[in-house]
Amino acid sequence: MNPDEHKMPTLLCIAAMLSVFSLDAYGAEAQAPAKPKIAIFSGPTATIQNNEPFVTSIKAREKYGLPGLIDAHGHEANVDVLRPQRLAAPVKVYVEQFSAHPLERDVAELYGPPDGYLDTSGAFSKERRSPEDKAVYEVELKPEDGLYPLPYMARQVDGSAWDSNATKPGAPFAKSRQTFYPDASRIFEEIEREGANLQALASFDFYRAAPSGGYTKGLKAAQRTDVGSGDIAPEKPGVDFFQYGAYGTSPTRAALAKATNVVQSAMGSGDYAGGIWFEGSPNIEDSAYWMNLLIDTPQPLVFNAAQRTRGKISPDGDANIINSVEYIVSDVWKDAQGHNQLGAIAIQDDVLYTAREVTKGDARPGGYVPTGGFGGYLGDTDPLTVAYVPNRLHTYRSEVRSTLIPAKVKGIQRNPRGGVKVIDVALKNAKGELLPTAIPNVVIVKGSRWSIVDESRKADAAVDVLAQIDQALDGEPLSGIAAEGNQGGSFVPAYDAAFALAAASGIPVVKVSRGPTIGYLASNPDNLFIEGSNLSSTKARMLLMACLMRFGALPAAADPYKPTEAELKAIKARIAEYQRVFDTH
Repeated sequence: MNPDEHKMPTLLCIAAMLSVFSLDAYGAEAQAPAKPKIAIFSGPTATIQNNEPFVTSIKAREKYGLPGLIDAHGHEANVDVLRPQRLAAPVKVYVEQFSAHPLERDVAELYGPPDGYLDTSGAFSKERRSPEDKAVYEVELKPEDGLYPLPYMARQVDGSAWDSNATKPGAPFAKSRQTFYPDASRIFEEIEREGANLQALASFDFYRAAPSGGYTKGLKAAQRTDVGSGDIAPEKPGVDFFQYGAYGTSPTRAALAKATNVVQSAMGSGDYAGGIWFEGSPNIEDSAYWMNLLIDTPQPLVFNAAQRTRGKISPDGDANIINSVEYIVSDVWKDAQGHNQLGAIAIQDDVLYTAREVTKGDARPGGYVPTGGFGGYLGDTDPLTVAYVPNRLHTYRSEVRSTLIPAKVKGIQRNPRGGVKVIDVALKNAKGELLPTAIPNVVIVKGSRWSIVDESRKADAAVDVLAQIDQALDGEPLSGIAAEGNQGGSFVPAYDAAFALAAASGIPVVKVSRGPTIGYLASNPDNLFIEGSNLSSTKARMLLMACLMRFGALPAAADPYKPTEAELKAIKARIAEYQRVFDTH
C-alpha cells in the first residue's frame, strides 16, 4: 500500500471544500457582491437628454446625388459628423497602423506587427509585397458589439436630405422628428461605449417620470426600455412629455404630481442605492428642492442638467452623469448610521450644490451659483470630497415629505352668499399617491418702486394680487403667494394691504428678499405673513406648495376685509406652523 494513500480522503475533502469556496466566491451569480442599483428619472425639457439634429451625411448626399451639406456658417461641409448607430450585420474593416495618434509612429519600435498589409488596389495580404503597401489591423465589427459612430445615411420620404429636425422650415410638430430621448437608457449605452465604465459601478433602471420625449404612436410592452408594464399608449406633447424649442410645451402641476409619485415609489421600494433626475437647466433648481422636501428616502438623490446637447463637442451632461453615479456608490453622503446627510443635491461641472441653494446663474457650463449668501457649495468631485454638511431638514427628515401629507386638507372657496367658505380638498388616492389635482397654485409677485401705487395704502391698488385672490376663490382652493420684495422683503403699503387681505382669505403669503438673496428674514409673529428665511422666491414657492399640502389653507375670515380678533389669532396660529417649516427646511 502506498504510504500516502491514507492521506487521500483528507486531501479530497480539502479539495472539495476549496472547490465549493471557489464557486461561492468566484463562480456564476453567487460569487461577486451584488452591484448597487440606481434609479434614473427623466424629467422635462432636459438638454442633458437632447441631441443635435441628425442631418443627412455627406456620404449619403454623394450616394444619392443630393445637394451638399451646408454648415452653420454657410459653408459646404467636407467632413461628416458621426452618429452612434447599430450594425445590421458583421463587417470586416482595416485600420491603418499608427493612425490613432500622431506620435504612435515616433515609438514604432515598441509596437507589435500589424495583422497584414493592403496594396494600392485594396487587396489584403499577411505579408508586405511592395513598399507602397499599407500596414493595417484587421477588425471584425459585429452587431452585438453595440453602437458604432457612423455617417447618418437617412433621407426624407421624398428622397430629399434632412437638413434639420423638420421636413421643411416652419413645419408642424407632426412633420418633425424629436431630438429628445424618451428615457435615459440610450444615453447610458452611448457613454458606456465612450469609456464611462458605469456598468462596473452599478446597474440602472430607467423611469419616465416627466420625460422630454414621447412615443406619439405608442410602444409595445416588449420594446420598452423603461420600468413599467404593458403597452405605452400614444402620447401627446404637453400632456405625456415636455420639450422645448419650436414645439415647446410646459410641464403641468399634474405632471409634477405624477413625477413625485414615480420618484417616491421607486425610492421607497428599498431597491435603489440612490436616484438621479435629469431636467432642463433653467428649472432643475425648482425640481431639486421639491424632491428634497417631498421624497421620503434615506438614500441620495442627485440632479443633473446640461448646457450642451448631445452631439456637440464636449457635452457637459455626460461628465455630470458619471460624477453622479460615482457619488452615489461612494460613502461621502453617509452619516454615522449610513443615511443621507446631505439631502438632494445637484452635481454640475464637478461641483456639489445643495438643492436648497443651487440656482442657474448663467447659460453656460459652470454657470450655477448658490443663493442665500451662506453656503450652498458642498464639495467637489475631483477628488470626491464633502466639505460642508447642511443644517436643514430634508428627504426622510422633512416635515413636508410625501408620506406625511394627509389624504385631504382644508381649502378655501368663494361663498356665493359673500365671503369665503372652507371646503375639503382631496390630495391622495386610496394607494397613497398624489392626485393630479393635488399640487397647489402658488404664484410669484415681485415688488418694485417708482410706481403709481406707491402712495396708496389700499389693497385695491394691487390689482395683480387681487386677481390672484379671485382666481384662488374661483377654483384654486389651495393657493399661495411668494412675494419677492426689496431687501428684508419690504413692499409698498398697498401691496402689504393686499397680502394681508390674501392671508385673511385663506391664502398664505411668504415674503423673501430680492435676488440674489443674501441674509435672513427674521420671523414676525405680529404680522400675517411667513418670512422666507434666505430663500429665493423660486425656492420659497416650492416650500409653500409643500406646506399647503401638509397643513392646508389658512383659516379664512368670514369677511376678509374685516377679520375679527379671534379670526386673526387663528390665522397667526396656522402661519406659525408654516413658519416653523420655513425656519428649518
